[in-house]
Amino acid sequence: MMTIELPCPAKINLFLNITGRRADGYHELQTVFQLLDYGDSLRLTRRDDGQLHLHPELDGVASEDNLIMRAARQLQALHPHKRLGADLSLIKRLPMGGGIGGGSSDAASTLMGLNALWDLKLNLTQLGDIGLKLGADVPVFVHGKTAWAEGIGEKLSPIETPESWFVVLKPDCHVSTVEIFCHEQLTRHSSPIKIAAFLEGGNGNSCEPLVRKLYPDVDKALIWLNQFSPAKLTGTGACVFASFQDQATAEAVCAQRPNNIDGFVARGVNTSPLHKALGIL
Repeated sequence: MMTIELPCPAKINLFLNITGRRADGYHELQTVFQLLDYGDSLRLTRRDDGQLHLHPELDGVASEDNLIMRAARQLQALHPHKRLGADLSLIKRLPMGGGIGGGSSDAASTLMGLNALWDLKLNLTQLGDIGLKLGADVPVFVHGKTAWAEGIGEKLSPIETPESWFVVLKPDCHVSTVEIFCHEQLTRHSSPIKIAAFLEGGNGNSCEPLVRKLYPDVDKALIWLNQFSPAKLTGTGACVFASFQDQATAEAVCAQRPNNIDGFVARGVNTSPLHKALGIL
């Protein structure tokens, strides 16, 4: 196998409960990562000269900071005496800084794809551990299941959710995750809940009040979308979403969105399209 094309699916946080802050600055949280059947696409072609090339490079992201390149170098470092390389071509559909996991998903697809192309035979646990070094959201994409998450988001328990249709909107602003998690007004000590409580409707987002206050465009998007179905913030934003029972209704709502707001419709899935593409079910 010399070339492989893989999806890099989005995720949304069906709820986000921040329960504390660790000494190292990371936040303890509870959330549900809902995987979607929509995202970026990554084409990987094997090279045997040890070189890594990403086409095109992402605007405003230095090569050494790009999660795709960082993921590839992490795997490459496991076999420094082999001339493992790759050409990586990304079709970017997911907005950066939207809270829907675009960069983390790209990194996970890189790990999974190069593991196959280079015949490294690493298992999902090993790949997930590598992914965690790149970002707290990467392991959920590596393991490929919609999941209940705790810790900093790395303690995953697969759960089954209804495969609803979602309208996801991206207001015309960029929310800084660092700013939100460092802000003195962020609610950091919400009471932990059980999975049963979430299933019974416990679905708030500890970040939402602060994000709405600091970013009026997010507030406006939530107000607009809430006309059609209960709207929520995913992660720290800026993306917001609402669920619908069928595709036609979701498409009709998305088509009405204000001109200054990007958006897409996607179906929630319990198994990642990445894993289906690789035959891992």
